[in-house]
Amino acid sequence: TALPLTRSSVIAAHALIKPYIHETPVLTSTTLSTLASTPQSADALRGTEFEGQEPARPKIRLFFKCENFQKVGAFKARGAFHAVARLGEEELRRGVVTHSSGNHAQALALAARTRGIPAHIVMPSISTPSKIAGTRSYGANVIFSGSTSQEREAVVADVIARTGATLVPPYDHPNIILGQGTVALELEAQ
Repeated sequence: TALPLTRSSVIAAHALIKPYIHETPVLTSTTLSTLASTPQSADALRGTEFEGQEPARPKIRLFFKCENFQKVGAFKARGAFHAVARLGEEELRRGVVTHSSGNHAQALALAARTRGIPAHIVMPSISTPSKIAGTRSYGANVIFSGSTSQEREAVVADVIARTGATLVPPYDHPNIILGQGTVALELEAQ
C-alpha cells in the first residue's frame, strides 16, 4: 500500500528511511552563481521581443544537494529503502525484483541486503561494468536482458513467476517517489 503524494507522506517516508540513508551536504559555487547572475548584453536581445529593453540583472545563488555522497552514489537509495520499508512480511520473505541499468539496481540491492531479503535485478547486458559489479557486491542476483523496456519487463515477469518476488519499479511508483522526495525536505531544512 502506498501513501498519497503529499508533504506529510514525504515527512513520514523520511522518518522511515532516516536510519538507512546519509543526510547529504548542500554546497554552493561562487563561480557558477556569478555566471548565472551575469546579465545579457543589449546586443543579445536584438531580434527578440525584448529588444530595446534594459537587460535583466539577476542575482542568482545556486545550491547543490550533493546526492553523489548518498549511499550507492545517488538519490535512488532513498526510493529503494522506502519501497522496501513499506513491504509486508510475506513480500519481504519472497524478496524483490526490478529492472535497472545502474543506480536503482544498486540501491534496491543494498536495501534488500540491509533487510536480509533476496534481490533479483534485471540489467541490460550493455550496462556499465562498474554498475553490474556494484549491484553484485550488495549480494543481488543479477539477470541480464535486452536493452528495451519490453525485454527487461519480460525477464522481470519471468522472475516474478518463478520466485514470487515483489516488483519495486525504478520510477513512477508512489513509494519510490515519496522516498526520493525526501531529498527536498533535507534541502529545505539545510
